[in-house]
Amino acid sequence: MKPLRQSLVVIAVCAAFGLVYIKAQEGPAPQSSETVAKPRKSTNPDAATPAPDPNSAPIPSKFSKKDKDVPEGLPTFKSDVTTVQLDVAVLSNKGLPIPKIPQGHFRVLEDDVPQKIASFTNGTEAPMTVAMVVEFSNLYQRYYSQAWYETLVAAYGFVETLKPDDYVAVIAYDMRPEILSDFTTDRMKTQEAMQRLRIAGFSEANLYDALVDTEDRMANIEGRKAIVLIASGRDTFSKLTFDKARKAIQQDAVPIYSISIMQAMRIMADARMGASARMDFLQADNQMRTFAKETGGQSFFPRFIGEYPSIYKQISDALRQQYSLSYHPTNQARDGKFRKIKVELVNPADNEPLRIVDEKGKPMKYSIIAKAGYTAPREVE
Repeated sequence: MKPLRQSLVVIAVCAAFGLVYIKAQEGPAPQSSETVAKPRKSTNPDAATPAPDPNSAPIPSKFSKKDKDVPEGLPTFKSDVTTVQLDVAVLSNKGLPIPKIPQGHFRVLEDDVPQKIASFTNGTEAPMTVAMVVEFSNLYQRYYSQAWYETLVAAYGFVETLKPDDYVAVIAYDMRPEILSDFTTDRMKTQEAMQRLRIAGFSEANLYDALVDTEDRMANIEGRKAIVLIASGRDTFSKLTFDKARKAIQQDAVPIYSISIMQAMRIMADARMGASARMDFLQADNQMRTFAKETGGQSFFPRFIGEYPSIYKQISDALRQQYSLSYHPTNQARDGKFRKIKVELVNPADNEPLRIVDEKGKPMKYSIIAKAGYTAPREVE
């Protein structure tokens, strides 16, 4: 039944894309409600305020930035400045999770100082909370219709992999991020949000602002959580710089799983690209890798749509079969500085790196995925 289900999904996406293409040829209808980006507010205080169109109004989040309230049904989290929570995934060289590793083999270093693990949960499947952040910009769609088709396939395909008790939110961004559907287990609401991803209205892609905003909103949610970023990786007009966005993302450390679009088209157009365009895309790829690596996520650069199902499986496996650790840092200074974290697997008997073998008894390479660190709290005077 799974192949049939996947085929139906792809057919539905193709049909939706065909409708979008026809509408694009006709031009956007007056007072169209399909555009995610919101019009700028008037700076004239005397100007009349038109009545909002309920169909085009953004869907507000049930919790705002810096707000301690979270959507009903989600677990809440109160930060404990003396405890560091850490989710760790151990993956084979094929990207598959390696389960059932005992606590005694894990070693956590903070700024190269060993830490005592206070709590440990073995990798078991658990529900997850995911924010799907989608680049919804006219930056490439007007030139490459395939780019938008690929984006839709990626977005719809990932939603199909979620389990009934998984929470998901859909966030689109061009000039600014907008929550199309808040965290919910109701897949009808998610599908309705996806239907709003049709004709982009602006040629901006403010990636940094969108990521930091989403990370900030998710910082107080505990449990298995992640941001799935479907984007080109380019940023055109964000208020935040790359360095400031990177610092903010490191602080919240919600894992980012980035899926880069347009890889195939870039390869085909490489000969026609100028040096400047090549550099822009190389920088975009590097940013996607950096955001993923430093938050304990992963980055993917698919060249073909057929690669997406395996990417979804890797993300799902990595999230559901993580090891959850916590420790009380030996450095209790409230100096607001960034502390580097490193997780290792060792053999307690000789303190050497842990040797893992496959089912045939052969040594197996593996990778450890965890956030790169956290920012210590600052003493409030």
